[in-house]
Amino acid sequence: MPLIASSYIPPLPFKNGHFATIYSGLVRSVSRVAQERERIFLPDGDFMDLDWSYSSQKTDKLLILLHGLEGNSKRPYMLGSAKIFNQHGFDACAVNFRSCSGENNRLFRTYHSGASDDLEQVLNHVLSTKNYKKIVLKGFSLGGNVSLKYLGERSSIPKEIKAAIAVSAPCHLKGSMLKLHEWENYLYSLRFKKHLVEKLRWKQQQFPHLVSESDIKKVKLLRDFDDVYTSKAHGFENGLDYYEKCSSLQFLPSINLPSLILNAKNDSFLSAECYPIQASEENKNVFLETPAYGGHVGFYGKNNLYYNEKRALEFVKEMLS
Repeated sequence: MPLIASSYIPPLPFKNGHFATIYSGLVRSVSRVAQERERIFLPDGDFMDLDWSYSSQKTDKLLILLHGLEGNSKRPYMLGSAKIFNQHGFDACAVNFRSCSGENNRLFRTYHSGASDDLEQVLNHVLSTKNYKKIVLKGFSLGGNVSLKYLGERSSIPKEIKAAIAVSAPCHLKGSMLKLHEWENYLYSLRFKKHLVEKLRWKQQQFPHLVSESDIKKVKLLRDFDDVYTSKAHGFENGLDYYEKCSSLQFLPSINLPSLILNAKNDSFLSAECYPIQASEENKNVFLETPAYGGHVGFYGKNNLYYNEKRALEFVKEMLS
């Protein structure tokens, strides 16, 4: 029964989930992480950009990082994780999902919470061009859901993948969507919608026959984006069909390697279903830690070393020993 008691207690201001979330997303900065960009080309004609940072010594261990909704490889949570793992003998590959690296992607599709096929393409590239023997996945929010879905939906995965960590993972997408539309999350929802509508206007310029001005005007709430664009671009009937098919919760029972889910109890983005107690009780490979504090990807720590970063390294060392 891998339900883990958490020791995380932050300083007083960061016990407030909203303060922790906002500070960590908008105020925190992480320096001295040298990244080198590699562009990989996908079988469907599109591309993804990977930002690599390296351990000071040659290593056969790799951390693959997946960002959240409208994030990228430069976000502090991505850089902070890359930095601590680089310092402890891992190279790090920070993935930019399609359209998130600062340049619009080529196709009508972009990325979404269930885009495990793109993670698979990244892994195929790494395994065919590099010589890593121990690979760890770490995903944040949307990227956490992608990681867990990838691990649970396939009958087999590459033997090099040894462990995974999902931070602030919306395992139940419909529940998380409903939470984001509650009043306390209004400003977050508004911010996400603004960025996504900007992306939709990119697509309108690229594909005017697929996105009309009336389509864009239909996006009055954040969830409308999934009805208007996400479902249409990625082969789902509508937003609800997308949430149902891409939620990682249903795939957790099939995960067969050590996977830590770190979801704070005061994360205002997560519904009750996003704390998969039953799956953790029934699957020895699913470790669930639910600290009282942390907000959404906001696990503040002293000296700019966040709890989720220390905890991920600790978990990986334990699993690889």
